[in-house]
Amino acid sequence: MGANLRVELLRLLREDEEFRLAVMGLIGYADLKSSVDRLVEAVNELTKLAKAHEERLARLESAVEELTRAIKAHEERLAKVEDRLSRVEAAIEELTRAVKAHDERLTRLEGAVEELTKAVKAHEDRLTRVEDRLTRLENAVEELTKAVRSHEDRLARVEDAIKAFDRRLMALGARWGVESEEAFRNAMRGVVEGILGVATVGKWVYFDKDGMVYGHPSQVEVDVAIRDGTHILIEIKASASSGDALEFSRVGKLYETITGIKPRLVLVTPFIDDRGLEAARTLGIEVYTSV
Repeated sequence: MGANLRVELLRLLREDEEFRLAVMGLIGYADLKSSVDRLVEAVNELTKLAKAHEERLARLESAVEELTRAIKAHEERLAKVEDRLSRVEAAIEELTRAVKAHDERLTRLEGAVEELTKAVKAHEDRLTRVEDRLTRLENAVEELTKAVRSHEDRLARVEDAIKAFDRRLMALGARWGVESEEAFRNAMRGVVEGILGVATVGKWVYFDKDGMVYGHPSQVEVDVAIRDGTHILIEIKASASSGDALEFSRVGKLYETITGIKPRLVLVTPFIDDRGLEAARTLGIEVYTSV
């Protein structure tokens, strides 16, 4: 109530001149005017200050409102940042575990690589030794190849000498004749033993009652040798033809039928025509002409 009265009095003194003069008359015009002027001036100053304070207060309230909104926005951003930070921390923790697992795997891999390196070095050492052995073997093979070539040359010269001997033997046979087939067989038996590498050549005799060889019952004789468990039937003739090859093949079949053993067939002759040679090859008969 007192405050309102003071405000009203001040307003009247400031705005109502008649009221102001009446008051001045009461308290003394001169002193009152001076006091009133100072009072009015003070009131005006206070009014300006109040207005300025209101403006500052309004600005402060606006600033506070802005700050409140900014703080709220910052709090929202901070909440988001904290959420992101939580996710980042979780991710970092997961990455830490993964890195630890990778470190362990890397340690194991490094151990495995070290073992593999040792194994590779061991293999390289073995390979070096193998290469050295291979080099020595290659050198040995080269030496053997040279020796074989030398032997081949010597063998070729021996074969040439045998062919020359064959021609001389055939010439002698044509000039004087061979006394008999049996004499030729006996003469060549020792040569055959040397060719086949057997100690002795025996004879197999069997009466062919079914005529498998000659087409009628007859006695069949053939030279036979056994070497390393292999039965070798040997037919020695001064000359041979395709008919002789067929007949010898039937002797081999008879031998296999009777003994149950398939023999190796060897025909030794200094002369056989082309048809006889082809028949012998077809029937699986080995032919020796250079004796």
